[in-house]
Amino acid sequence: MSRGVSRAAGRLGLLLAPGAGADRDQATLVALDRAVTAAGATVVRMDFPYRKVGRRAPDRPAVLLRSVETEAAALAGGPLVLGGRSVGGRICSMAVAEGGAPRAAGLLLVSYPLHPPGKPDRLRTGHFPSITVPCLFVSGTRDAFGSPAELEEATSAIAGPVVHHWMDRKDHSLRGVDAWICEVALDWLRGLGLVQA
Repeated sequence: MSRGVSRAAGRLGLLLAPGAGADRDQATLVALDRAVTAAGATVVRMDFPYRKVGRRAPDRPAVLLRSVETEAAALAGGPLVLGGRSVGGRICSMAVAEGGAPRAAGLLLVSYPLHPPGKPDRLRTGHFPSITVPCLFVSGTRDAFGSPAELEEATSAIAGPVVHHWMDRKDHSLRGVDAWICEVALDWLRGLGLVQA
């Protein structure tokens, strides 16, 4: 659905943000939009400011964070799940941790970029202890941005319940498995009672 759509009170809203090199029409986001909308939710796929003006280089994290908070605030109504791919999911998780999305009921994080490739000491996890909502992490077992062992160890700092799903032999792109991602996401949302079983 297009940005700026209001949702009825009580209906789940899902805000999805893209990875750094993509926009709101990233294939995984489009697939999730279709699947979760069919389950009765309102889905909004957002673009970050730099993509809206045609730039390829991402804005500073503070700008990205503000844009997520603005999009989340525009979704009036019931419970809200935030997430997306790679940096989009990371910024959403920061917004939830910092209280910028006070109605957040969960985080759906696809290919979370735990650290830059080859730099496991540069973890992007300082905000994890402040996350208290349920979290779904969907990643490939060959993701250079974080191995299963690294991600599972890091997410143990999250205060809310965490679920991991791994696609064997897939890298950060998770190319070709959008149907699987949608199935995992819908099962998780149903388990939380946010969409109909």
